[in-house]
Amino acid sequence: MAKKLVQYYVVDAFTDSAFKGNPAAVCLLEEDRDEEWLQAVASEFNISQTGYLTRLTDAESPNPRFRLRWFTPVAEVELCGHATLAAAHTLFSRGLVNSNIIEFATLSGILTAKKVPDVKAMNDSNSQKGEAQECYFIELDFPTVPTTDFNFSEVSLIHKALSVSSVMDMKITTTSEDIFVVLPSAKSVTDVEPQFDEIRKCPGSGIIVSGLAPPESGFDFYSRFFFPKFGINEDPVCGSAHCALATYWSQKLGKCDFVAYAASPRSGILNIHVDKQNQRVQLRGKAITVMEGSLLV
Repeated sequence: MAKKLVQYYVVDAFTDSAFKGNPAAVCLLEEDRDEEWLQAVASEFNISQTGYLTRLTDAESPNPRFRLRWFTPVAEVELCGHATLAAAHTLFSRGLVNSNIIEFATLSGILTAKKVPDVKAMNDSNSQKGEAQECYFIELDFPTVPTTDFNFSEVSLIHKALSVSSVMDMKITTTSEDIFVVLPSAKSVTDVEPQFDEIRKCPGSGIIVSGLAPPESGFDFYSRFFFPKFGINEDPVCGSAHCALATYWSQKLGKCDFVAYAASPRSGILNIHVDKQNQRVQLRGKAITVMEGSLLV
C-alpha cells in the first residue's frame, strides 16, 4: 500500500508578519517514519527546524497530546521553542484540536502550549474593519535553563568568532552547553559580525549573545544565537535560548517579566515570564502560516 501523503505547513514564529520571526516546517504524521526519512525531510526543507507531530490517543490527560520531535538540517535536538510555537499555531489555526491547551510529549518532557487573549488585538479588531487578525498569543511552558561560570583559557577565540573587543560577562548553559556572552549594549548585539568558521572552532554547541536594551526601546534585552555546528548559522528567533536568557536577566535585574527582542535580520519579539518557584519559563508569541503542501515521498 502506498504511504499516505504527509501534510506540512511552514510557519513564521514569534512574529505576526510574514517573512519575519523564525520559520519552521510542521509535518503532520499519520504513521511512523524512520529516522533517516525524518532527517532527510528536515535537510530538504533546510530551515532552522522541522517539527514532526503525531497524535497520541492513549494519553491520560484531558488535553489533546501529540508527540513532537525537532530536527535541524543536520541533527535532532532536545528542545526547540519556535518550532513548538509553530506546531501549536498549526493545530489551533487549522481547527485540529478542540481545546485551548495542547500538550507535547518531547525529549524534554511534557511541554504545554495554550491560547492567551491578546486584549489589544481584540480591541483593534472591534474598532477597525478589514481582515480579521488572530486575537491571541500562544504561551509555551518550558523549563528554565541555568547558566554557570565559563572558564575557557582561549577567550580570544570567542572575541574573534564574534568580531567583538569588549565582553561584559561569559557563561555556559548547563543543558545544551551553549556559550552565553553578554555584550556592553543592545547596539553591540546588533553590530556583531559572526565568523561562522571560527564559531565552529569554539567549545560548546552554539553561542548566545545578549545585551541590555535602551530604555526607550520598549524591550528589556536584545539577543542573537549562532548555531553553525547544527546547520544553522544564525537561528533568527530561538525560543529555547530565551529559557537561558530570561533566567540570566531575571537574576541580574531582579524581575520576572520581560519583553525580549531577537536582533537577527528577520527579528522577532517574545513576551516572557520566569516562574522561579517552579523553575519554568513562559514564552508568549504569535505566528503566521506562509506555506502549506504535501510531501510526496
